[in-house]
Amino acid sequence: MELKKVAEGKTKIVYEYSSSYYLLRFKDSITAGDGARKDEMSGKGTLNARTSAVFFKLLEENSIKTHFVGVYDDNTLIVKRLKMIPVEVVLRNIATGSIVKRLPIKEGEVFDPPIVEFFLKDDLRHDPLLNYSHLRYFKLLTKEEAERIEEVMMKVNVVMRKFLEEKGLILYDFKLEFGKDENGELIIGDEITLDSMRVRDKDNRIYDKDLYRRGEALEVVRKAYEDFLNIISR
Repeated sequence: MELKKVAEGKTKIVYEYSSSYYLLRFKDSITAGDGARKDEMSGKGTLNARTSAVFFKLLEENSIKTHFVGVYDDNTLIVKRLKMIPVEVVLRNIATGSIVKRLPIKEGEVFDPPIVEFFLKDDLRHDPLLNYSHLRYFKLLTKEEAERIEEVMMKVNVVMRKFLEEKGLILYDFKLEFGKDENGELIIGDEITLDSMRVRDKDNRIYDKDLYRRGEALEVVRKAYEDFLNIISR
């Protein structure tokens, strides 16, 4: 069966599957710096598809709606059709990454409660930070919708943080994207992988894409992704 491509990004391809579903295929590409650096990491597509499936199932089991329907093949998921909103939503438990460069916050500071931030998906402008007024001006989200997304992010954090803590891992931060289904309901789309979260263990071992950002060899990055999937699949 020949699949019709709907969209393609840096690390995923979307195909038509039925009137209600898409196929989300994960590529082996790994990128950093808004696509300025890019490599092919053998097996990454399968690792990210399987990791996403674990987390989507976890959220669904905890009554948090996602676009996940099932697994199509090793590197492809069946997902609900959504009208995606070009906004990245980040929840931060512990300070690292861009926030310590943008604000007078020290690496490792703990946020209690966690901080939620909205960013416009725009590589040219390096994904600028958005507030409620920006979201409304660009007709991306109403204030009420943004507040609803913040509530969902907090619920996701409770579920994922507990799940990872039970496996000896620490969730520093994570990024989600949202879309609207045919009824206009906001639900979680895209992916939940080590490309979009930061995870350490109690010995401060890094499992996520920060390894690639810091220039580690692809073999080191792939081993971390493999080890993480083994841990969360137990």
